Amino acid sequence: MTYSGQVTVGGPADVHELKDLMITKIAVGPMNNNAYLLRCRATDEQLLIDAANDATTLIGMIGDDGIASVVTTHQHGDHWQALAAVVEATGARTYAGRDDADGIPVPTDVLVDDGDTIRVGHVELTARHLVGHTPGSIALVYDDPHGHPHVFTGDCLFPGGVGNTRKDPKAFARLIHDVETKIFDALPDETWVYPGHGNDTSLGAERPHLPEWHARGW
Repeated sequence: MTYSGQVTVGGPADVHELKDLMITKIAVGPMNNNAYLLRCRATDEQLLIDAANDATTLIGMIGDDGIASVVTTHQHGDHWQALAAVVEATGARTYAGRDDADGIPVPTDVLVDDGDTIRVGHVELTARHLVGHTPGSIALVYDDPHGHPHVFTGDCLFPGGVGNTRKDPKAFARLIHDVETKIFDALPDETWVYPGHGNDTSLGAERPHLPEWHARGW
């Protein structure tokens, strides 16, 4: 079946099958958080992005193969409610942005900086540090050698705008700058965007609206 990226809490996961990587998306919790399970097709190693909520559902999705690592995109509580339970069940290494790790109540094994590489099997993800929604938010970029890039943006980029900066003009200016320079300027329109909540989008769908986002200030 064709991947749509449209998932609902309590509903089935959706699977995006790439040549080297399988991406399983599921929605969990009262804030409709997205969690993403990445599986290297060559090695079967798995990585989870945001153990957001509902540990039972996430552990069921992970299955008997377990996960090697779990990445928390940022420190907001709705993105780590199930982290302790998932780590306890799987023994996974934990990753988070260096400037957000202190706000996550599960110890971070690997502090992530801009440009760092995080591996799942033979697949490499590049971390991009995006400031404004939180001090240490990270996005993960998979530059698929067989196709277009894919980027997991946490709460920094959604269909229709950047993440919430709480009406702080300085925070918005920093976030839009980082999203433009590290995501839009670095990646092509075909790049698939997987956000922390809601439906997926592409950079091409969002790029024409950047001036509008600047003008409205959120």
